[in-house]
Amino acid sequence: MTTDLAAVLAGARVMPVLTVRDPGTAAPLAEALGAGGARCAEVTFRTPAAEQVLKTMAAHGGLAVGAGTVLDPEQAERAVAAGARFVVSPGLDEDVVAKCRELGVPVVPGIATATELMRALRAGLTTVKLFPAEPLGGLPALRALAAPFPDVRFVPTGGIGPGALTGYLAEPAVLAVGGSWLATPAHLDAGDYTEIRRLTAEAVGVGAP
Repeated sequence: MTTDLAAVLAGARVMPVLTVRDPGTAAPLAEALGAGGARCAEVTFRTPAAEQVLKTMAAHGGLAVGAGTVLDPEQAERAVAAGARFVVSPGLDEDVVAKCRELGVPVVPGIATATELMRALRAGLTTVKLFPAEPLGGLPALRALAAPFPDVRFVPTGGIGPGALTGYLAEPAVLAVGGSWLATPAHLDAGDYTEIRRLTAEAVGVGAP
């Protein structure tokens, strides 16, 4: 395994962020995302089904699937056992970072301030999640944080919609953008995989070189 998120993403710049309640939707969801051109996805640990969903989607083969909303080392361990290729957390927890290092997977902690970013750097991390990106001030906030830290790469997530995607992806400091609009619980409840595929293809087209 590699602990470098950029290597895991392999050039993918749009990361669907998924909250999935029914594990029965995981396989068709993975198919729809893959058909739309997605090459990665983050399954949030916000539902009891998360581990099974992650396991099913990881078995799809075409997606590098990670775990999101990981709050403690035990969750990180369960996520990696279920097939997570990377771990994302809403905040910076040194114990989660240490556990992911032990497990040999990339960890992307959430940060909202320069102080938190400096803590991440002291922990040896150079890729962080700006969260929640839009409520924090969007692109101007990202640029302000990135300026003093030229070696840091960001994965902005939180409140970002399709209209803001182009601007974020144009920023040199942005590795990838996380978005929940690509496959919402409402899409999944309705079984609207055609719309998920369409939204994914549209977003991936924006992120294409």
